Amino acid sequence: MSQRSLRSSAPRLRGSFGPYAAALAVAVAALTATPALAAVPTPPPVSWNGHVDTPTEGPAPTDADEATETTGATEVTEAAENEAEAAAAAAHEYKGRVIARSGLLLRDRPTRSSRVIGTAAYGQIVHIFCKTRGDNVNGNDRWYLLTDGNWAWGSAAYIENIGQAPRWC
Repeated sequence: MSQRSLRSSAPRLRGSFGPYAAALAVAVAALTATPALAAVPTPPPVSWNGHVDTPTEGPAPTDADEATETTGATEVTEAAENEAEAAAAAAHEYKGRVIARSGLLLRDRPTRSSRVIGTAAYGQIVHIFCKTRGDNVNGNDRWYLLTDGNWAWGSAAYIENIGQAPRWC
């Protein structure tokens, strides 16, 4: 195809991006008309932890096979899986208690000059996602990213850890 026929087949667009948009339109039209691209295999499914799910060996189960399973055994394995997931989630859950008498100001960045987006009352239990360094507040430069409803930053100077210290962001 010549350069001249490419220009004439693409729609004319105004503005500084006209020639680029026209070339893109021609390329898209050429790619969508190619039957070889329609036969591209889909990637394998990926599980929640980033590993590729590999299919189990043997024939796929049928409705008759599923009907023969005992519901008691299925319920036991599901309960065990749920307990394992809950234990894994609890291992990475960090909490703290607000110790600021007048309440804790929650901010959109780990700085004292950032916008206040909420407050946490004295004694309130907060869920902490991670910690980072920020502005110094009463000799403490650590800030916690809190996940209670909104994602907001609170100064670690006014949050007492419950359990282990949170991970770094």
